[in-house]
Amino acid sequence: MSDITQKLQQQVAQAYSASSPLKICGGGSKDFYGRKIQGDIIDVSGHSGIISYEPTELVITARAGTPLSEIENNLDEKGQMLGFEPPHFSNAATLGGTIACNLSGPRRPYRGAARDYVLGSTIINGKAEKLHFGGEVMKNVAGYDVSRLMCGSLGTLGLLLDISLKVIPKPEAESTVILECDIQTAIDKMHLWMQQSLPLSASSYADGKLYVRLASNEASIKLAHQNMGGELHKDIEYWQQLKEQQLAFFDTKKPVWRLSLASNAPPLKLQGDTVYDWGGALRWLRSDESADKIRHAVEALGGHAMLFRNNVNQLDTFHELSSGIHTMHRQLKLAFDPANILNPGRMYADI
Repeated sequence: MSDITQKLQQQVAQAYSASSPLKICGGGSKDFYGRKIQGDIIDVSGHSGIISYEPTELVITARAGTPLSEIENNLDEKGQMLGFEPPHFSNAATLGGTIACNLSGPRRPYRGAARDYVLGSTIINGKAEKLHFGGEVMKNVAGYDVSRLMCGSLGTLGLLLDISLKVIPKPEAESTVILECDIQTAIDKMHLWMQQSLPLSASSYADGKLYVRLASNEASIKLAHQNMGGELHKDIEYWQQLKEQQLAFFDTKKPVWRLSLASNAPPLKLQGDTVYDWGGALRWLRSDESADKIRHAVEALGGHAMLFRNNVNQLDTFHELSSGIHTMHRQLKLAFDPANILNPGRMYADI
């Protein structure tokens, strides 16, 4: 066990004994995400470095504090990549924060989410126990797929130490089809194309234009373009700007909502502006509408709404859970962090 790991475990043990809350911190690139919390800082940024990388096996294992850019650079040298195309939001973004938030980029509906690539992990739970799941060492906890359970838990269930991930080969070529159309036409096309054998790797709608990224070999891209129409472009900045929320749309003091819906759900009748991602299944809404109105509108279509960025007032980030799901969350929190010391309240007030 490294000195840094021992120090992290000791800090958690002391906090557990004193029932003192801890605020897990890596690169700080996702500090805006989730509810604001108070606690002593436990810094995992020093727990950094790639432990192993086997290009022929398509597997990489790295410490949680490893910069995401370091991992992606190493993969790129071998013609490989992280299939879920994670956003960074900062040069300081780390692997641990990326997995803890379970954030995925435009490629997500076509290649899977962050949790789909996690093979195993090592964590420190709220009782300062070092636990291994998946990978070479399997420790079963009440039947849960714990490594993937860590994805999206925002550090409330455990402090991530090491993570093993599947990686994928980079495509031979990528190009983007751009079509000018209205939003309903764009939704119909995105939904239709997702059901066809097209080499899609991203689709989005913004400012009256439908953007569809194709990833394959040149011949397949050319054939797909002939079937889809529109203008074909290479090396556009749109996808990077969308992934990192650098589009002008996100440069606002208004709250930005992350709406999850069926890909063919109609446009919502809400005030504000919308950027569509994930083939229409993810919608970024910039609006001053009330939280209740937004969430009720999304619920009516079977979806949920998350307050992703909020510079105006204090509102709960995540959609309210049903009583049954909320009870399940509370039971998981109690099992992994009985003293409620790890990022308490980051997701919900009592979790």
